[in-house]
Amino acid sequence: METFMKTSRITLFCILLALTAWSPLLSQQSLRDQTFGQTDKYMDEIKEKNGDVLAPEAFKKATEFYQKADEEFRKGRNLDQVRRRLKQVENYLTRCRETIKVAEVALSKTISARNDAISAGAAKFADESWRNAESKFMEATGKLEKGDGKSAKSRAGEAEALFRRAELDAIKTNFLTPAWTLLEKADRAKVEKNAEKTLNRARELAKLAEDLLRQNRYDNTEARKNAQKAKYEASHALYLNDQIARFKDADMTYEDVYLIAEKPVEKIGAAIGVATAFDKGLEEPTNLVVDKINETKSNLRKALQIIEKRNNEIASLQQKVSDLEGQLGNLTATEQSLRDVLEKKRQREALMREVSSMFTRDEGRVLRDRENIIIRLYGLTFGIGQSIIEPRFFSLLTKVQNSLKKFPASSIVIEGHTDAQGSEVQNRRLSEDRANAVKQYLIANMGIPQARIQSVGYGESRPIESNETKEGRAKNRRIDVVIIPSWAQDSAGMQ
Repeated sequence: METFMKTSRITLFCILLALTAWSPLLSQQSLRDQTFGQTDKYMDEIKEKNGDVLAPEAFKKATEFYQKADEEFRKGRNLDQVRRRLKQVENYLTRCRETIKVAEVALSKTISARNDAISAGAAKFADESWRNAESKFMEATGKLEKGDGKSAKSRAGEAEALFRRAELDAIKTNFLTPAWTLLEKADRAKVEKNAEKTLNRARELAKLAEDLLRQNRYDNTEARKNAQKAKYEASHALYLNDQIARFKDADMTYEDVYLIAEKPVEKIGAAIGVATAFDKGLEEPTNLVVDKINETKSNLRKALQIIEKRNNEIASLQQKVSDLEGQLGNLTATEQSLRDVLEKKRQREALMREVSSMFTRDEGRVLRDRENIIIRLYGLTFGIGQSIIEPRFFSLLTKVQNSLKKFPASSIVIEGHTDAQGSEVQNRRLSEDRANAVKQYLIANMGIPQARIQSVGYGESRPIESNETKEGRAKNRRIDVVIIPSWAQDSAGMQ
């Protein structure tokens, strides 16, 4: 016991010693927070408004005085002196704020062009163009800050044009780099000798994509399609060049080439039960294969119609079973189990109908995916490139909340989807942001545990309609609320 008490006293002494050592450090940090807190907050506000760009000279002075104040504080100088420094910092930050207000009006078009260039990734995909534009813009803001509005306006006009060029260069690079890379490879390999037509087709498509982007850089769906086709044709030309060179090196005859071309058609025909003969060329056996495939597709459609008919008959029989169950008296254990299963099924179907009735046709549609329930929110839309939920959709999301309450203990997945306009990377990121916005809204308004709900963005990868039409694209831009009810989770656990 005496040993234990001695050990405890030593431990307590060590703890007190450690607290004593840390106490000055904690007090120093607390004092710094009190002294610098207001200025730090002001500095962050100006940084967020791009003060370093829109009011460069005043921001530079504010930064210099801040660094001096920080150095004097760390050296333990008089606090009044430090506070005077910070007052100078705030004076320059106030000057920044006033200059920013003027710049946002006087240079609004240039600022908009700069923001568009940033969104297009100009700093990454068009580095030189971006640096030239940024340099000219800094000249404009510097002139504006000095009160030379005329020079500022002139340089801002030049900067705007440079930012627009940087934006376009970035978009073209983002879209066309894969095709350009393959075309350069084709030129080095002298593909034109063996695959001139295919290579020229690739070049034409790449140029067409570039022209379309130049005409309208924002409606870029057609440009993107042509860029992808250009990439394919360039790759195709490289392949043809390799094959033709191989044929030449192997001293192959035209007969050899024809026999090689017949093999794939013969293989496909054998797989689907079509006898292929090539004594009249490739067209006839190819048509036979296509006809067989079309026949199979037709038979499949008929089979699906038969299945649907059988399902309707099964539903009718189930209704008869339900009617007969009401007449049954003493049930065996097996019969009771079957009745329980059917009763649960009826309850779930009734629940589906109830949830479906909550939404109008324009607001959304409730679907089944095996055991999961999907609320497809056609009525929840976002601004272009935005992920902010507008207040006018709160009533629709209230209906979603009421639906979720019908499925206690369920897991929830918020899926974001976009159409195929814009880049794949931007579409996926935008779909993730929108899905997360809905997730956070539901957490905030329902108190759903984080572990029970997740969000995921699929971008343009899971369309439900064709992206070739305006109506199809509208349906593809959607939020799906996937409910995984507790009974589905139980079934998965048993498996």
